[in-house]
Amino acid sequence: MAKGRRFLIAGNWKMNGLKKDGCALAKSVAKSLKKAKGKKQPFDRLVCPPYTLLSRVADAIKGSGVKLGAQDCHVAEKGAHTGDISPHMLKDVGCKFVIVGHSERRTDHREVDAKAKAKAEAVIEAGMIAIVCIGETLAQREAGRFISVNQRQLKGSLPAAATAKNTVVAYEPVWAIGTGLTASPEQAQEVHAVIRAELVKSLGEEEGNGIRILYGGSMNPKNAKELLAQPDIDGGLIGGAALNADDFRAVAAGCK
Repeated sequence: MAKGRRFLIAGNWKMNGLKKDGCALAKSVAKSLKKAKGKKQPFDRLVCPPYTLLSRVADAIKGSGVKLGAQDCHVAEKGAHTGDISPHMLKDVGCKFVIVGHSERRTDHREVDAKAKAKAEAVIEAGMIAIVCIGETLAQREAGRFISVNQRQLKGSLPAAATAKNTVVAYEPVWAIGTGLTASPEQAQEVHAVIRAELVKSLGEEEGNGIRILYGGSMNPKNAKELLAQPDIDGGLIGGAALNADDFRAVAAGCK
């Protein structure tokens, strides 16, 4: 990882967690950072629980250094949008980050690049950091289109106001999410390097090299160290391993 970029280990809980187990998980994650208080940590830690747990998790992690994030948002500040949550509501409850354009949103809700971009812009406008997700399917990878797919998605999803302070990019190969498959460190770095080059091209040397790029394809305690050793992998968007406090700590331990 380049000097000046700080690792980000982000836990995406997805649609998991009831009140009891969600609060217990948040407290356990927070406890590990409280124990390390005073020691210099090479990473930022983030948890993104479902909407129903945001307030409770905010209380559980208060003062620990763990940051709070949301898994999605609407583009509007308020209005007649039954069932949706605005970026300003998320900020009000304590969120600092919001994930947009996740592959599961793109698949389950038919969200396209333009929608991800609009949400990212709304997140930034509300004063939070957007985690913009991109990534190819197995069919696209096998067809040799994975580079062009990620370039296209990044171009279409990156907010116009993107800077190193308000935007994070997450590369999540769809074929490696919840399938037991994981991109090799070399495969992941290849795409991360392409993303880095596109960011530099779009935003300039300083901002392009300053934006953190996370790997989001089943990072776990067994592969985290090798993945995080790659020069353009600045952390992870963690799914399954984020639902176990010990596994989540073990992933973060791979940050050097």
